[in-house]
Amino acid sequence: MTIPNLITIGRLFLVPLVIVMIVGANWRAAFVLFVVAGLSDALDGFLARRCGMGSELGAWLDPVADKALIVSIYVTLAVVGAIPAWLVVLVVARDLMIVAAVILSWLLDKPLTIAPIAVSKLNTAAQIGFAALALGSRAFGVEPGLAATVCEFLVALLTLASMTAYLALWLRHMAD
Repeated sequence: MTIPNLITIGRLFLVPLVIVMIVGANWRAAFVLFVVAGLSDALDGFLARRCGMGSELGAWLDPVADKALIVSIYVTLAVVGAIPAWLVVLVVARDLMIVAAVILSWLLDKPLTIAPIAVSKLNTAAQIGFAALALGSRAFGVEPGLAATVCEFLVALLTLASMTAYLALWLRHMAD
């Protein structure tokens, strides 16, 4: 068990706390916990890469914690009407497609390792930024206006681009 793994597990424990804060309309606490989760993600990644503390467990845990946080927050924000449901469906559908492709590849004896690609990293950054905007605007009583619309469009565009890129990679892999 490495320090980055412990930090990642801590991030997993933050997920239900953030959800409870959102559902209870405790926006400042939700925003602060979300920022702490984001900083913990940066810290565990830094320690794993720069300090040689990476592990196989961490390679699995980190993306699980990231997806648990993003998907949970997006679903909860949609439930309380803070972000559009259609966007959440798109974000969740992309993640489900990736998981289904990995499982299907494994079942067909053509295991596939999914590594983050550039558009996927941009997509994750946009998703995190939009969630921070949704939480922060409510936490501090600021109307996001056009920024929310731009971020919403950007998340949708990057999610579709990422979905398309992973689908193309998977199809090439399965054709080999």
